[in-house]
Amino acid sequence: MLRAYVLRRLIAAVVVMFLLSVIVFMLMHLLDGDALVAKLGETGRIPQDQLDELRAEMGLDDPLAVQYLNWVASLFDGSMGESLIYDGRTVSSRILNALPVTLELGLLGMLSAILIGVPLGVISAAKQDSALDYGIRMFSLVGLSVPQFFLGLIIIIYGTLYLGYHPPRFYIPITEDPIGNLKMMLIPSLILGFGLSASIMRMTRSTVLEALHEDYARTARAKGLRERTVVVKHVVRNALIPVMTLVGNQAAFIFSGALILEILFVLPGMGRLTIEAIQQRDYPQVQGCALVAGAAVVAINLFVDVAYAWVDPRVRYG
Repeated sequence: MLRAYVLRRLIAAVVVMFLLSVIVFMLMHLLDGDALVAKLGETGRIPQDQLDELRAEMGLDDPLAVQYLNWVASLFDGSMGESLIYDGRTVSSRILNALPVTLELGLLGMLSAILIGVPLGVISAAKQDSALDYGIRMFSLVGLSVPQFFLGLIIIIYGTLYLGYHPPRFYIPITEDPIGNLKMMLIPSLILGFGLSASIMRMTRSTVLEALHEDYARTARAKGLRERTVVVKHVVRNALIPVMTLVGNQAAFIFSGALILEILFVLPGMGRLTIEAIQQRDYPQVQGCALVAGAAVVAINLFVDVAYAWVDPRVRYG
């Protein structure tokens, strides 16, 4: 039954990716502006016949259906098309250069969010209506209310003025200097994780509180087990299924948060690459970035679906 469940989820993921590719392609071509004009920049006035010839060479005057099919064909050969702005550079090569930075930032951010949100949520539920519970809930409200870009600016400005913090001036690859890389990624990943941890903490608290009043929890207490044992061994695992779903849904927010933080902290990731491509009207590059981001969200949600089907066998029979 688990295999059939996974197969159904894979088919649904393929359908979602197809619809995503169509939507991304159409939205890009609804934007004002012209990639050719952005590429030529300030080269001066060019006769219309030369512009038409260049536009034909770039395939910008082909029907939308033809452009879409050409783009889909480029997905299967691995190039994802060629950049309209950078001659000789494929979309996939530029994404492969930027993707590790965003993946590292996203994984560190999600790891910090889970390590902060889940324990605080469990403690808040176990200490319901105590001073500690109120303090943790206030902490979560701050995390939900403060935008990541604002928190990043505050840390950069006041950290530089009063705490001796110096934002990085250039990116240090982890392959060249792992320690230096982790030092420069620490603050951005904590900022990213801070906002995500608030949602995880509130969801964990809610589900743990509900699980604490279930029959199996009362039975465990009746057997003489300590409250800590009841919470850790019986309540937490059952309460984590909705939390796992939330973590999967937060994948989309990782990309949007990384987009701002990569600009603030000079990180050459997918966020900066996407912004530059949008400004330059580099259609294939924006489409490739959006498709990769969408594929990441679909893959994470697929993993979450399979994970909680494994944790709770009732899910696969639904």
